[in-house]
Amino acid sequence: MSEETTTAHGPFDLVIRGQRILTTAGITAREVGVRNGVIVAIEPLGNGLQGTEIIELGDDETLIPGLVDTHVHVNEPGRTEWEGFASATRAAAAGGVTTIIDMPLNSIPPTTNVEGLKLKREVAEDQAFVDVGFWGGAIPGNKKDLRPLHDEGVFGFKCFLLHSGVDEFPHLDADEMEEDMAELKSFDSLMIVHAEDSHAIDHAPHPGGAHYSTFLASRPRGAENKAIAEVIERARWTGARAHILHLSSSDALPMIASAKRDGVHLTVETCPHYLTLMAEEIPDGATAYKCCPPIREASNRELLWQGLQDGTIDCIVSDHSPSTLDLKDLENGDFAVAWGGVSSLQLGLSLIWTEARHRGITLEQVVSWMSEKPAALARLHNKGQLALGYDADFSIFAPDDAFVVDVKKLKHKNPITPYDGKALSGVVRKTYLRGSEIDGRTPSGKLIRRGGV
Repeated sequence: MSEETTTAHGPFDLVIRGQRILTTAGITAREVGVRNGVIVAIEPLGNGLQGTEIIELGDDETLIPGLVDTHVHVNEPGRTEWEGFASATRAAAAGGVTTIIDMPLNSIPPTTNVEGLKLKREVAEDQAFVDVGFWGGAIPGNKKDLRPLHDEGVFGFKCFLLHSGVDEFPHLDADEMEEDMAELKSFDSLMIVHAEDSHAIDHAPHPGGAHYSTFLASRPRGAENKAIAEVIERARWTGARAHILHLSSSDALPMIASAKRDGVHLTVETCPHYLTLMAEEIPDGATAYKCCPPIREASNRELLWQGLQDGTIDCIVSDHSPSTLDLKDLENGDFAVAWGGVSSLQLGLSLIWTEARHRGITLEQVVSWMSEKPAALARLHNKGQLALGYDADFSIFAPDDAFVVDVKKLKHKNPITPYDGKALSGVVRKTYLRGSEIDGRTPSGKLIRRGGV
C-alpha cells in the first residue's frame, strides 16, 4: 500500500494541510486525515479532506512525526527533586518528543522487579503529557525477575558493566551479563548496556579537580572499547539482541561494524552531547558538561557523525540524566564530585538539526535517527513515522527559525544544561499526541507496554 492510499473518507477529527509534510515518501505537499487518534488518510495537497479541525501549515513549517526518545531518566519516585514525570514529559513535548522510555535506575526503588514497575506506573499514571514506556533493570540476583517484568510489558533490560552511580542498582560482570542475555534470548527480549569497563577505569588517572582534561583522562576510550567488545562477544555467543547505550568512543566503530556484518544482533545509539560538543571547548569547572562516558575531542565527534551516516550507529537519543543543582557541585566545579548527566530532553531536535544542516544532512535523515530508528529499537510498531495506521503523533517544526537557549525557560525541573546561551536552528511550534495538541496543562499521555498500549 502506498503512503497516499486513503483508508477512510471524511469528515475527520483533524486535517493538516501543508506544502511540507514528512511522510515515508519524504517531505512533500500533502493532506493528513486523523480519526480516533490514528492517521487514516494521506493524500496529495488539494484533495480537500474535511475535518472537525483543520490546520493549514505556514510556508516555513514542516510537519514531522513525533520523536521517540528511548533513553530518559525520569527519577520518580524516590528522587523526584531531580526530575519527575510531569516536568520531564512537558520538556519532551516542548522538544517535539511524543514518546519516551524511562530508564530503570535513579528512581527508588529501581525497576528491577514487577513491584517496582507497578509503583512507577502508579506514580506516572496521571502526570504524563506524552506516552511513556519503561525499561527493566538487570542486576546481580534478579534473573528470576526478568521474565515477569517482560510479561508486564517492559521494552528490554538495562545493565551496567561498572558502578552505576547509585548503590541500589549494582552492576553485572561480563559473565553475569552473558547469563542474563541467555535468559533474555529465551523470550526474545533486549539487553541494553552501559558499556564502560570497571577495571580499565580503576587503572585510569583519578578525575579530581576542575580541569576537564583530567576528568576526560579518567574515563578513557579504552574502557569503553573493552566493554563494547565484551557486549559484542557475549551477544555473539548467546544469540541475544544487544544494544550499546550512549556511544562516545569512535574507536569502537570498526568492531561494531564488523559485528553487524557478522550477523550479531547489535544496535547502537549516540546522543546530542557527543555530536554537538567537544572536549576542547569545555571550560574548567563547567560541571554541567559532565557525563559518563564523557564528551570527547572534536576529531572523535566527526567520526561519530560518519558512523551515523554509514549506518554503524542506529539512532540518536537524549540520555536526559538530570539532577539537582547542588549535585553538580557548581560552587567548586570539581568533576570528580559532580553528578554525571546532561539535561537536553527539550533541545535534542534543534541541537542535532543545527549541526546536521551545516553538514548537508537532510531533515528527513535527522528525523529518521530520532524517531523511526528509536521506535524500531523498542519495536513500537505504531510510532516513529507519519504513515497510515500510525498514531497521530507529530510536531510542527520551523527548521529555519532560530532561538537562543535560556535555561530558565526550559521545562525540565532543575535549571541547568550545558547548552544555556547557545544559538540553535529549528523551533518546535506545536506538538500533537494522537491528534490532540499537547497544552502542558492536561496530561493525556498513556503508559505503553511492549507489544501494545
